[in-house]
Amino acid sequence: MSDKSESFTLGVSQRPAPGVWGLLSLQHLFAMFGATVLVPLLVGLPPEVALVTSGVGTLIYLLCTGGQVPAYLGSSFAFIGPIIAGAAAAGMEGALLGAFGAGCIYLVVAALVRIFGVGWLLKLLPPVVVGPVIIVIGLGLASVAVGMAQGTIAGGDYNLTHLIVALVTLGSIVFFSLVLKGFFQVIPILLGILVGYVLAAVLGMVDFSQVAAAPLFRVPDFVSFLGVFSAEGGVPWGALTIIAPVAIVTMAEHIGDTVVLSRVVGRNFIAKPGLHRTLLGDGLATMVAALIGGPPNTTYGENIGVMAITKIYSVYVIAGAAVLAILLGFIGVIAAFLSSIPAAVMGGVSIALFGVIASSGIRTLIEGKVDFGERRNLLIASIILVIGVGGATLNVSANFTVSSMALAAVIGVLLHLVLPDKHLGGDSETVLGGHG
Repeated sequence: MSDKSESFTLGVSQRPAPGVWGLLSLQHLFAMFGATVLVPLLVGLPPEVALVTSGVGTLIYLLCTGGQVPAYLGSSFAFIGPIIAGAAAAGMEGALLGAFGAGCIYLVVAALVRIFGVGWLLKLLPPVVVGPVIIVIGLGLASVAVGMAQGTIAGGDYNLTHLIVALVTLGSIVFFSLVLKGFFQVIPILLGILVGYVLAAVLGMVDFSQVAAAPLFRVPDFVSFLGVFSAEGGVPWGALTIIAPVAIVTMAEHIGDTVVLSRVVGRNFIAKPGLHRTLLGDGLATMVAALIGGPPNTTYGENIGVMAITKIYSVYVIAGAAVLAILLGFIGVIAAFLSSIPAAVMGGVSIALFGVIASSGIRTLIEGKVDFGERRNLLIASIILVIGVGGATLNVSANFTVSSMALAAVIGVLLHLVLPDKHLGGDSETVLGGHG
């Protein structure tokens, strides 16, 4: 006798009934929503544009993979620090130029994987390198999260009320993550934001005037980096060195997500349709996002989690979520509401998420079975952590600066290639990614 739950399972190429399709897609929309809009809110980009670019990027990804890989793409957390640094050095248009460069790196690597296979890439990005770099991503943003939580971000004064709101938001996320089950287990961040927002509103920290005045529909504030080519100050090529090398980290996360998704669905997506096609889709999605003012995209672990729980693997459901995200980006009330969320609320969310990013780096080291009894591995990880967390940069000239995160990643890869290796420090395919 067959399991009754099988009737609720949809394969990759199966199309759901019209009445159910929308609900299943809406579930994926909720799963990615909180994290996708959080990134632009933190770096200063329009959140409604991020919704549009996540939807467009997902559709591009589905086309590049021939509709064979049910993955949703959203804003990448790995680029938060570099975009903030790039925007400070070269303006937001310069930062978007750097993000476009990261997408170009994806395309180059995709071509190399297509020609030479995937083995070289897996050896180039082992857990002993990727794990510490992911830790750097999380810890490098710790001061940003705390500053938002207590009101000291951008030179502001310490505010106890802001800290209380942040801690309530953080506590709600922890509570919901541990207590809720089923579908609600994948949206604790969204629920935590709602709790924090309500408390902030009660305390008079929310300005509702923009929400009340917002039109129902409006065109998002698209921004392109193309303006830098006609700017008087010249093209800020230095932004490429600050942001583009982060692609080294996000490609490792991409591989991890693809491996995990393969296990969840029961297909080897690295073999078919091939890692070169998934990298191509991710890279093109990031390039298109940079062209219209959205943050770089990456495959989302939250949506993989939804598929693992529901056993619904249909690419039609993923495509439906992408279309809903695009439509949502054009609703003016949504954009105004997102912009009205106080920094204290986002600070509480950031403390949780940035900590999770750092912890996922530790998890990468554990699951990669990295032996720290071997001095080679200990040295590589230690150097990456100190350079990344310490904020070391490579300032070659006024227009050429390599960010600490990118420098840490590049040095880590070089050390892995140069230092003698008795035996490989873990299986590269066990690298687990996320939205970080």
